[in-house]
Amino acid sequence: MSGLLGAHEIREIATRIGVNPTKKLGQNFVVDANTCRRIVKSADVLDTDIALEIGPGLGSLTLALLESAARVVAIEIDPRLAAELPATAERHGFDASLLEVITADAMNLEALDPAPTVLVANLPYNVSVPVLLRAFEKLPSLRAGVVMVQSEVADRLVAKPGTKNYGSPSVKANWWGTLISAGNVSRSIFWPVPNVDSSLVRFDRHEVPGDEALRRKTFALIEGAFAQRRKMLRGALSELLGPSASAIIESAGVDPTVRGEALVLADYIRIAQAQ
Repeated sequence: MSGLLGAHEIREIATRIGVNPTKKLGQNFVVDANTCRRIVKSADVLDTDIALEIGPGLGSLTLALLESAARVVAIEIDPRLAAELPATAERHGFDASLLEVITADAMNLEALDPAPTVLVANLPYNVSVPVLLRAFEKLPSLRAGVVMVQSEVADRLVAKPGTKNYGSPSVKANWWGTLISAGNVSRSIFWPVPNVDSSLVRFDRHEVPGDEALRRKTFALIEGAFAQRRKMLRGALSELLGPSASAIIESAGVDPTVRGEALVLADYIRIAQAQ
């Protein structure tokens, strides 16, 4: 088995290429090899998988993916980090031809060729939800994956209806897949050590419940309901549905006096179809 990066080498690489981790880019590098292997194992990465990694940084998780996947595609916004990644792979005994590095902002993610089958990433705290939802939307080839995100974000992604953490990310993510908690990680595995806790979220894709037009209508309703989550549904959606809001909601088999946090994705879909 090829070696993975340790804390000392990670700092050495950063110093050599002039990288000082910044909060702006959410750069907290994983320095624990066992955690990297745990994440890859949690994602059930197979030797036939094309793994997508978003924000590989200095390559800790990248090398763990190269141990298990057939090929790794890494999207890195920092050109210095992107340029160094293949050399890091080679130094640790991996075939750099099995690693494709794309210097880009994952917020602008589009279809990739070859199409990735599994997503494994340490997502920057400030953009984790929009990046994850964009990956779901733009990459229907993804069958599963595990992402490491801020614990508060993880709680929202896996939250159930009626709980305080349940919100638009919880409902939207379910359009594409089922999300569950895959455990917590210690702050000490990062450099620099963040001032927030992190958790793992596992997702498994299922068949989407409708076409793109229905998704857009449904997501607009979700956003409207949670933008005014203290209001009854008929009030929160009155701007979108007009004076007939109550009648439309009732025709979908939903009580217009409940709040949006009481509904599951299927409820929002029925309201969208009833418009």
